Amino acid sequence: MKWIIKMFSSTIGQKFIMALTGLFLCAFLIVHTLGNLQLFKSDGGLAFNTYSVFMSTNPVIKCISYLLYATILLHAIKGFMLLRKNKKARPIDYAVQGGSANSHWTSRSMGILGTILLLFIVVHMYNFWFEYKFGHVPFTSYFTNMATGETKFQPMSADYVQANKMEEGMISNEQGQFRVVVVKDLFKEVEISFKEWWLVALYVICMFSVSFHLYHGFQSAFQTLGINHSKYNGLIQFIGVWFFSIFIPIAFAAMPLYFFFK
Repeated sequence: MKWIIKMFSSTIGQKFIMALTGLFLCAFLIVHTLGNLQLFKSDGGLAFNTYSVFMSTNPVIKCISYLLYATILLHAIKGFMLLRKNKKARPIDYAVQGGSANSHWTSRSMGILGTILLLFIVVHMYNFWFEYKFGHVPFTSYFTNMATGETKFQPMSADYVQANKMEEGMISNEQGQFRVVVVKDLFKEVEISFKEWWLVALYVICMFSVSFHLYHGFQSAFQTLGINHSKYNGLIQFIGVWFFSIFIPIAFAAMPLYFFFK
Protein backbone atom coordinates (compact mmCIF):
# COMPACT_ATOMS: atom_id res chain seq x y z
CA MET A 1 0.00 0.00 0.00
CA LYS A 2 2.84 2.39 0.89
CA TRP A 3 4.52 1.95 -2.48
CA ILE A 4 1.28 2.95 -4.23
CA ILE A 5 1.01 6.12 -2.13
CA LYS A 6 4.69 6.85 -2.70
CA MET A 7 4.38 6.30 -6.45
CA PHE A 8 1.37 8.58 -6.92
CA SER A 9 2.84 11.27 -4.65
CA SER A 10 6.02 11.40 -6.73
CA THR A 11 6.42 13.77 -9.67
CA ILE A 12 6.07 10.92 -12.15
CA GLY A 13 2.97 9.60 -10.39
CA GLN A 14 1.34 13.04 -10.33
CA LYS A 15 2.06 13.50 -14.04
CA PHE A 16 0.49 10.09 -14.64
CA ILE A 17 -2.66 11.21 -12.80
CA MET A 18 -2.66 14.47 -14.75
CA ALA A 19 -2.49 12.54 -18.02
CA LEU A 20 -5.35 10.16 -17.14
CA THR A 21 -7.64 12.88 -15.79
CA GLY A 22 -6.78 15.14 -18.72
CA LEU A 23 -7.73 12.50 -21.30
CA PHE A 24 -10.97 11.81 -19.42
CA LEU A 25 -11.80 15.51 -19.59
CA CYS A 26 -10.98 15.48 -23.32
CA ALA A 27 -13.49 12.66 -23.78
CA PHE A 28 -16.08 14.70 -21.89
CA LEU A 29 -15.41 17.69 -24.14
CA ILE A 30 -16.35 15.60 -27.18
CA VAL A 31 -19.72 14.68 -25.65
CA HIS A 32 -20.30 18.22 -24.37
CA THR A 33 -19.52 19.73 -27.78
CA LEU A 34 -21.85 17.36 -29.63
CA GLY A 35 -24.63 18.05 -27.13
CA ASN A 36 -24.22 21.82 -27.25
CA LEU A 37 -24.30 21.82 -31.04
CA GLN A 38 -28.05 21.19 -30.59
CA LEU A 39 -28.24 24.91 -29.78
CA PHE A 40 -27.92 25.68 -33.48
CA LYS A 41 -31.06 23.73 -34.43
CA SER A 42 -34.04 25.85 -35.49
CA ASP A 43 -36.58 24.06 -33.30
CA GLY A 44 -37.10 26.57 -30.50
CA GLY A 45 -34.64 24.71 -28.27
CA LEU A 46 -36.43 21.33 -28.31
CA ALA A 47 -33.33 19.26 -29.19
CA PHE A 48 -31.07 21.06 -26.71
CA ASN A 49 -33.62 20.97 -23.89
CA THR A 50 -34.26 17.27 -24.49
CA TYR A 51 -30.51 16.68 -24.36
CA SER A 52 -30.31 18.68 -21.11
CA VAL A 53 -33.05 16.58 -19.51
CA PHE A 54 -31.30 13.36 -20.52
CA MET A 55 -27.95 14.55 -19.14
CA SER A 56 -29.49 15.59 -15.82
CA THR A 57 -31.81 12.63 -15.21
CA ASN A 58 -30.18 9.52 -16.69
CA PRO A 59 -28.73 7.57 -13.70
CA VAL A 60 -25.62 6.46 -15.61
CA ILE A 61 -24.90 10.00 -16.80
CA LYS A 62 -25.47 11.34 -13.28
CA CYS A 63 -22.86 8.93 -11.88
CA ILE A 64 -20.41 9.92 -14.61
CA SER A 65 -21.08 13.61 -13.85
CA TYR A 66 -20.01 13.12 -10.22
CA LEU A 67 -16.85 11.46 -11.52
CA LEU A 68 -16.39 14.43 -13.84
CA TYR A 69 -16.58 16.95 -10.98
CA ALA A 70 -14.05 14.94 -8.97
CA THR A 71 -11.79 14.67 -12.03
CA ILE A 72 -11.82 18.44 -12.60
CA LEU A 73 -10.85 19.06 -8.97
CA LEU A 74 -8.17 16.34 -8.99
CA HIS A 75 -6.72 17.59 -12.28
CA ALA A 76 -6.59 21.16 -10.95
CA ILE A 77 -5.11 20.19 -7.57
CA LYS A 78 -2.43 17.97 -9.11
CA GLY A 79 -1.62 20.69 -11.61
CA PHE A 80 -1.05 23.23 -8.84
CA MET A 81 1.00 20.69 -6.88
CA LEU A 82 3.27 20.03 -9.86
CA LEU A 83 3.64 23.75 -10.50
CA ARG A 84 4.55 24.36 -6.86
CA LYS A 85 7.01 21.45 -6.85
CA ASN A 86 8.71 22.78 -9.99
CA LYS A 87 8.99 26.24 -8.41
CA LYS A 88 10.54 24.77 -5.25
CA ALA A 89 13.00 22.75 -7.32
CA ARG A 90 14.21 25.97 -8.93
CA PRO A 91 13.38 28.89 -6.61
CA ILE A 92 15.76 31.22 -8.46
CA ASP A 93 15.57 31.45 -12.24
CA TYR A 94 18.71 30.88 -14.21
CA ALA A 95 20.52 34.00 -15.34
CA VAL A 96 20.10 32.89 -18.93
CA GLN A 97 17.04 30.94 -19.97
CA GLY A 98 16.53 29.22 -23.28
CA GLY A 99 12.86 28.50 -22.68
CA SER A 100 11.80 28.96 -26.27
CA ALA A 101 14.58 26.67 -27.41
CA ASN A 102 13.80 23.92 -24.90
CA SER A 103 9.99 23.87 -24.89
CA HIS A 104 6.91 25.42 -26.48
CA TRP A 105 5.49 28.40 -24.60
CA THR A 106 2.21 26.51 -24.02
CA SER A 107 4.19 23.97 -22.01
CA ARG A 108 5.68 26.73 -19.84
CA SER A 109 2.28 28.43 -19.42
CA MET A 110 0.15 25.43 -18.44
CA GLY A 111 -0.25 26.77 -14.89
CA ILE A 112 -1.62 30.13 -16.06
CA LEU A 113 -3.80 28.57 -18.75
CA GLY A 114 -5.15 26.00 -16.28
CA THR A 115 -5.99 28.70 -13.72
CA ILE A 116 -7.93 30.68 -16.35
CA LEU A 117 -9.81 27.54 -17.33
CA LEU A 118 -10.68 26.72 -13.71
CA LEU A 119 -12.12 30.20 -13.20
CA PHE A 120 -14.02 29.86 -16.47
CA ILE A 121 -15.50 26.51 -15.39
CA VAL A 122 -16.72 28.09 -12.15
CA VAL A 123 -18.42 30.94 -14.05
CA HIS A 124 -19.86 28.54 -16.64
CA MET A 125 -21.30 26.15 -14.05
CA TYR A 126 -22.77 29.01 -12.02
CA ASN A 127 -24.48 30.56 -15.06
CA PHE A 128 -26.02 27.35 -16.40
CA TRP A 129 -25.61 24.22 -14.24
CA PHE A 130 -26.46 25.99 -10.96
CA GLU A 131 -29.32 27.93 -12.53
CA TYR A 132 -30.72 24.79 -14.14
CA LYS A 133 -30.58 22.84 -10.86
CA PHE A 134 -31.45 25.49 -8.29
CA GLY A 135 -32.45 28.66 -10.14
CA HIS A 136 -35.68 29.86 -11.71
CA VAL A 137 -35.40 28.49 -15.22
CA PRO A 138 -38.78 28.76 -16.99
CA PHE A 139 -40.64 25.81 -18.48
CA THR A 140 -41.67 25.40 -22.09
CA SER A 141 -44.08 22.90 -23.64
CA TYR A 142 -43.41 21.60 -27.16
CA PHE A 143 -46.25 20.24 -29.30
CA THR A 144 -45.09 18.17 -32.27
CA ASN A 145 -47.64 17.10 -34.87
CA MET A 146 -46.87 13.44 -35.50
CA ALA A 147 -48.30 13.62 -39.02
CA THR A 148 -46.51 16.73 -40.29
CA GLY A 149 -43.53 16.93 -37.92
CA GLU A 150 -44.30 20.60 -37.24
CA THR A 151 -43.38 21.75 -33.73
CA LYS A 152 -44.91 24.61 -31.78
CA PHE A 153 -43.85 25.71 -28.31
CA GLN A 154 -45.34 27.71 -25.48
CA PRO A 155 -43.59 29.14 -22.39
CA MET A 156 -45.23 28.44 -19.04
CA SER A 157 -44.56 28.96 -15.36
CA ALA A 158 -43.23 26.30 -13.01
CA ASP A 159 -46.36 26.67 -10.84
CA TYR A 160 -48.62 25.88 -13.80
CA VAL A 161 -46.55 22.81 -14.73
CA GLN A 162 -46.59 21.46 -11.19
CA ALA A 163 -50.26 22.24 -10.64
CA ASN A 164 -51.30 20.39 -13.80
CA LYS A 165 -48.76 17.59 -13.30
CA MET A 166 -47.64 17.99 -16.89
CA GLU A 167 -45.12 15.50 -18.28
CA GLU A 168 -43.88 14.17 -21.58
CA GLY A 169 -46.49 12.10 -23.44
CA MET A 170 -48.99 11.90 -26.25
CA ILE A 171 -52.25 13.77 -26.58
CA SER A 172 -54.92 13.59 -29.24
CA ASN A 173 -57.43 16.13 -30.51
CA GLU A 174 -59.56 16.68 -33.58
CA GLN A 175 -56.48 17.78 -35.56
CA GLY A 176 -54.56 14.54 -34.99
CA GLN A 177 -51.94 13.14 -32.66
CA PHE A 178 -49.37 15.32 -30.97
CA ARG A 179 -46.28 14.51 -28.94
CA VAL A 180 -45.98 16.80 -25.95
CA VAL A 181 -42.68 17.54 -24.25
CA VAL A 182 -42.59 19.76 -21.14
CA VAL A 183 -39.09 20.73 -20.01
CA LYS A 184 -37.08 23.35 -18.20
CA ASP A 185 -36.10 25.79 -20.94
CA LEU A 186 -32.32 25.96 -20.57
CA PHE A 187 -32.20 27.05 -24.21
CA LYS A 188 -33.97 30.28 -23.25
CA GLU A 189 -31.54 30.76 -20.36
CA VAL A 190 -28.61 30.41 -22.79
CA GLU A 191 -30.27 32.79 -25.25
CA ILE A 192 -30.78 35.48 -22.61
CA SER A 193 -27.34 35.07 -21.01
CA PHE A 194 -25.46 35.45 -24.29
CA LYS A 195 -27.05 38.82 -24.96
CA GLU A 196 -24.59 40.19 -22.38
CA TRP A 197 -21.52 41.39 -24.28
CA TRP A 198 -19.12 40.91 -21.38
CA LEU A 199 -20.13 37.26 -20.94
CA VAL A 200 -19.73 36.62 -24.67
CA ALA A 201 -16.31 38.29 -24.60
CA LEU A 202 -15.30 36.20 -21.57
CA TYR A 203 -16.28 32.95 -23.32
CA VAL A 204 -14.47 33.82 -26.54
CA ILE A 205 -11.28 34.89 -24.73
CA CYS A 206 -11.32 31.78 -22.54
CA MET A 207 -11.59 29.60 -25.64
CA PHE A 208 -8.08 30.76 -26.57
CA SER A 209 -6.92 29.37 -23.22
CA VAL A 210 -8.77 26.12 -23.95
CA SER A 211 -7.07 25.91 -27.33
CA PHE A 212 -3.53 26.44 -26.05
CA HIS A 213 -4.09 24.25 -22.99
CA LEU A 214 -5.31 21.35 -25.13
CA TYR A 215 -2.62 21.93 -27.75
CA HIS A 216 0.05 20.92 -25.27
CA GLY A 217 -1.99 18.81 -22.82
CA PHE A 218 -3.48 16.26 -25.22
CA GLN A 219 -0.17 15.30 -26.82
CA SER A 220 1.87 15.39 -23.60
CA ALA A 221 -0.65 13.06 -21.92
CA PHE A 222 0.19 10.29 -24.39
CA GLN A 223 3.91 10.89 -23.88
CA THR A 224 3.49 10.65 -20.10
CA LEU A 225 1.61 7.35 -20.47
CA GLY A 226 4.40 6.00 -22.67
CA ILE A 227 2.23 5.93 -25.80
CA ASN A 228 4.86 7.47 -28.00
CA HIS A 229 5.69 5.83 -31.31
CA SER A 230 6.43 7.11 -34.81
CA LYS A 231 3.57 4.98 -36.20
CA TYR A 232 0.82 6.91 -34.43
CA ASN A 233 2.48 10.12 -33.19
CA GLY A 234 1.32 11.85 -36.36
CA LEU A 235 -2.31 10.84 -35.71
CA ILE A 236 -2.12 11.95 -32.07
CA GLN A 237 -0.68 15.30 -33.12
CA PHE A 238 -3.32 15.71 -35.84
CA ILE A 239 -6.19 15.02 -33.41
CA GLY A 240 -4.62 17.22 -30.73
CA VAL A 241 -4.11 20.18 -33.04
CA TRP A 242 -7.04 20.11 -35.47
CA PHE A 243 -9.77 18.65 -33.26
CA PHE A 244 -9.01 19.59 -29.66
CA SER A 245 -7.12 22.86 -30.07
CA ILE A 246 -8.99 24.20 -33.13
CA PHE A 247 -12.42 22.62 -33.75
CA ILE A 248 -13.66 22.33 -30.15
CA PRO A 249 -12.65 25.89 -29.06
CA ILE A 250 -14.15 27.35 -32.27
CA ALA A 251 -17.38 25.40 -31.73
CA PHE A 252 -17.70 26.66 -28.15
CA ALA A 253 -16.83 30.25 -29.13
CA ALA A 254 -19.40 30.14 -31.96
CA MET A 255 -22.26 29.44 -29.54
CA PRO A 256 -22.21 32.73 -27.57
CA LEU A 257 -21.44 34.68 -30.75
CA TYR A 258 -24.41 33.04 -32.50
CA PHE A 259 -26.87 34.14 -29.79
CA PHE A 260 -25.31 37.58 -29.39
CA PHE A 261 -25.69 38.46 -33.08
CA LYS A 262 -28.88 36.44 -33.64
